[in-house]
Amino acid sequence: MARHFDNELRDLKFSLLAMAGQVEEMIGLTQEALIERSDAKARQVNELDKKVDELELRLDQACIDLLALRAPFASDLRLIASTLKIVPELERIGDHCTNIARRALILNPMPPLDLGGNLRRLGEETAVMVRRAVDAFVNGDAEMARSVIEADDSVDGLYIQINRDLLKVMKEDPASIERASHLIIVLKNWERIADQATNIAEEVLFIIGGVNVKHPYLQANPEPES
Repeated sequence: MARHFDNELRDLKFSLLAMAGQVEEMIGLTQEALIERSDAKARQVNELDKKVDELELRLDQACIDLLALRAPFASDLRLIASTLKIVPELERIGDHCTNIARRALILNPMPPLDLGGNLRRLGEETAVMVRRAVDAFVNGDAEMARSVIEADDSVDGLYIQINRDLLKVMKEDPASIERASHLIIVLKNWERIADQATNIAEEVLFIIGGVNVKHPYLQANPEPES
């Protein structure tokens, strides 16, 4: 029985990695659709999103079955509970990629706006965060998970800078407003993907050590005021 349960946990982990692999492929295609102005890559993103949605449903059911039939505890319970949280984060990343790909299809026929390479950089840094969050899960690497959480500040700063640049462009050139407006939506989706990677990294830390690092101010247990 124990060996069978171990195999089920292994299969759960492999299925989660398969979903993560599909999502990472979507991120790469999304970047190419936008930067290389490839409509074909944008359409591939939409097709992959359907597979990610199917994997989400399958993983959700697998977790529910394990909880109901195996009554896991300790580290096994943390793995299953965190998988239930990681799966929707991956699915949302897929949705954000789809949103960016749709904007790429609108933007690609238009003359590009010069953002000094920052848009490419934003996509690259976000992709690295997702990849490292997944690697941290695979390897049980707490240090790598923490590095993902720390990297979110850099992505947020880049997002703010590009947003300011686009607002400036719109003020100086009204003809750019439509393109810049679409790009602002693109930026927000990249920023949200980085947030999702951070959430995954936080779940990895929970799996490894049983420590919930979300909302640290709530963990402080301050003394009540007299």
